[in-house]
This record gives sequence, C-alpha cells and structure tokens, in this order.
Amino acid sequence: QPVPAGVSGEMYVAGPGLTRGYLGRAALTAERFVACPFGAFGERMYRTGDLARWTSDGELEYLGRADDQVKIRGFRVELGEIEAAVLAHPQVAQAAVVVREDRPGDQRLVAYLVPGDESGQDPLDTASVRARLAGELPEYMVPSAVVSLDALPLTVNGKLDRRVLPAPEYGTERAFRAPRSPREEILCGLFAEVLGVARVGIDDSFFELGGHSLLATRLVNRVRAVLGGELTVRDLFEAPTVAGLGPVLDASAGARTPVARQERPEWLPLSFAQRRLWFLHRFEGPGATYNIPLALRLTGDLDRDALEAALADVVARHEALRTVFAEDDADGPYQIVLDHARPALHTVTTEEELKEAARYPFDLGVEIPLRAVLWPRPAGEQVLLIVIHHIAGDGRSTRPLARDLATAYAAHRAGDRPRWDALPVQYADYTLWQQDVLGSEQDPDSLVSRQLVFWREALAGLPEELELPAD
Repeated sequence: QPVPAGVSGEMYVAGPGLTRGYLGRAALTAERFVACPFGAFGERMYRTGDLARWTSDGELEYLGRADDQVKIRGFRVELGEIEAAVLAHPQVAQAAVVVREDRPGDQRLVAYLVPGDESGQDPLDTASVRARLAGELPEYMVPSAVVSLDALPLTVNGKLDRRVLPAPEYGTERAFRAPRSPREEILCGLFAEVLGVARVGIDDSFFELGGHSLLATRLVNRVRAVLGGELTVRDLFEAPTVAGLGPVLDASAGARTPVARQERPEWLPLSFAQRRLWFLHRFEGPGATYNIPLALRLTGDLDRDALEAALADVVARHEALRTVFAEDDADGPYQIVLDHARPALHTVTTEEELKEAARYPFDLGVEIPLRAVLWPRPAGEQVLLIVIHHIAGDGRSTRPLARDLATAYAAHRAGDRPRWDALPVQYADYTLWQQDVLGSEQDPDSLVSRQLVFWREALAGLPEELELPAD
C-alpha cells in the first residue's frame, strides 16, 4: 500500500537490477523478495527493512530501520530507546541492541557496546552497565547480557551486520560456590536447566545469567514440580540466587496441588478467563473483536482430504477447540465439551473474502471456537486461514496448533494416523483445579472471597462511575 508524501513506510526496491534472491537461503528469499503488484506477472520487489518517506519536493528521506521496534515477551520495545540509555553511560562510545534467539523460543535482548576514550586503561565493567540500565528501564527492557566489543561489525553499506555479532556468554563475576546440600544441588540444576547454561553456583544471580520474567515463571513452576515448594516470581526477583531462595522455601507453605486429570461433573463451570470473554461476548453480541487468525502459506500439491482429516484430529486432541458455552437461568454459563466435532474447510476465491473470514462472528453457544478457510492461489500455492476465538486460546496457542496440524497432515498424506501421546490434562481440568484452589464466592473463607474483601476495602471511596468523554 503506497503512502503519500510525508508519511513513513517501508522502502521496497524493484526493477531490472534486482537480484533473484539469497543464494541457498530459500526461506529468507521468500520473506524478503515478494510479489510486485506494480509490474509484470512474476516480477518481485525487495523488502529493505528501511523506513523512509517522500518529501514534498520529491526527495527520499531515510528514517531508520523498520525492525528497531520489536515485540518481546508481549511488550513492544523500541530498541533505539535502550541504545540511548546505553549511550548515556559516560564510558560508552557506540551501542547496538538486538533480539537474539540462540535457543528456539527463548528471545533475549542483548546490548553490544564499544567503550569510549573516557574508559581509560581500565576495561569497561559491563555488569555495572547492566546494573545501571536495570535502575533506569522497565524490567522487560533490560538486556539479558551486555557485550563489550572493539568495534561494531558493519556491512559494506555501513549498516550494522547483525549476523556476525557474537553470542553472549552469560555469567557473573562472582567466584563459584558449589551447592552445600541436596536441595541446593537440585536448585542449581533447575537454574541451569531453565537458563540453558552449563553450571550455576549458589551465589549466581538468576537475572545476571540471562533470566527474565518469562523464564522466572518457568523456574517457579519447575521448583513447584520438583521440590514441592511454593514460590512466586516476586520471591525470585527479591532473592535471585540459590542461596537466597533457601530461607524463602523454608518459610513457604507446601506447593499447591498440581493440575491433573479430573472426573468431569455434569455441570462444568467456566474458568475466570472464560467467564470474562463469555460476558463480553454476550454484552457486545457475536463479533470479531476476540478472533485470533493464523494464516499459513502452503506450497505444492495439497491433499484436501488429508487436510480436513488433520483438522478433525487436532480438534479431537484439544478439548478447548470442541467446546461450546451454554447458559442456565439459575446457575449462569457452563461449558459443554462435545464428544465429536469435525470442522468444515471453507473455500474463498478472493483476498477480500479471506479478510472477511478472519472477521467471522462466532456464536459461542452453538459453534465450536475454530474455523478453517482455504484460499487457492496460482502456481500451486494455497493460503490456509485458521481462526480461533480467544475463549479457546491465545497468541501462544498458535504454535502448538500449527505443529499438531502439520503432524496430522503428514500422517494422513502417508495413509496413516498421527501417533502422538495423549495430553495429560485438558483446559477443563485446569478450570476445575482453579475452582478448587480459589474456592467459591459464596464461601467467606475461600481465597477468592478474601481477595474480593481486600480489593473492596482498597478501592473504597472511589467514585462509582468514571466520567470519560464519549468519543
């Protein structure tokens, strides 16, 4: 979509001088060399990743990189803002901040810097730089590692060459102290497992070793599962070492009962998250506000029968995808997990129809919260659109969904069925577990009742209604 003069956009390059792609890197070529809607059929244009805008007198003004804004652990982060904070250090001359994924699924911010002349003969202490950033930036913007370089690597065009930036070595300056007890030995092992490092001493800080809030959540869950101790993420922030966590575990109550498969009652309640979405669905009426679309480009010959069978297998595997939500006049909403549900594979012929399919208004009372649409394209390409209602999943749900669908499709193409282990728990089991842990609002001694009392007292005296402009 071309933008008018004065409006920023990503710069694309096309024409006879454009190369055919990256040698031996088909995935990167497909990502960067895209169809050109302004030229002849089959012509390509290159996505530069540069932001620019036309001035009123027809000149092109460079504005920076489009990938300077990233999304990490659910937060949108301006890398330039972090770089500016690094450059504010009196001993730093140059800085670059990137997102690295050295382990699949584990994205971390890493800052690279070049010391300035003010650092003198003493090497710049990168740990002190990170500590300073931790005092100035929100936790999610603090780099997991700070790496000092003699110079930032540049391409022939003078841009930062991200491909040759070295992987950081996570560690601390403290002397290594070995565990002193079996529990400390287990904790050191859990730290190392979650952080992906070779070894951890009892004085090594979880966050100096590259930890962040998402990894902290994983560690808390691992401690609960292995040691039966109940920690919070806040506990870990306040006592980020194995030695520091010992007294916290001594003072904590036993771990909560883990989520496990449960016998289903005849009336199956909704979780609190489901109740929120169900209420909004009833309040607003059927709509697309909470649709989560997942679009997959498929190349090659498509076996439609195998794809339909794979969709049915995925819905059969995940109960949340075959759940509808009914209402009782006396007891309110409840969920019904259907024994069988085979989603239809709809076909559209235009891009506009595909966009409209992404906005499909689910009727949660009678329809399963998943819909699949196929858009055939020229040259053996198809676009598969899967739309999930947020009541059945979230953004992170799309990865296991795509993985299971690919597994099932490959099996049916080979004339077989997918051979996967049964899921140990389903979402309905979590719902029942949540109800057991929090209790009922009708029970004054339950956890949820105590929380309600706390918030009613904390919010007492505030206005009943917040006046906001209607527009």
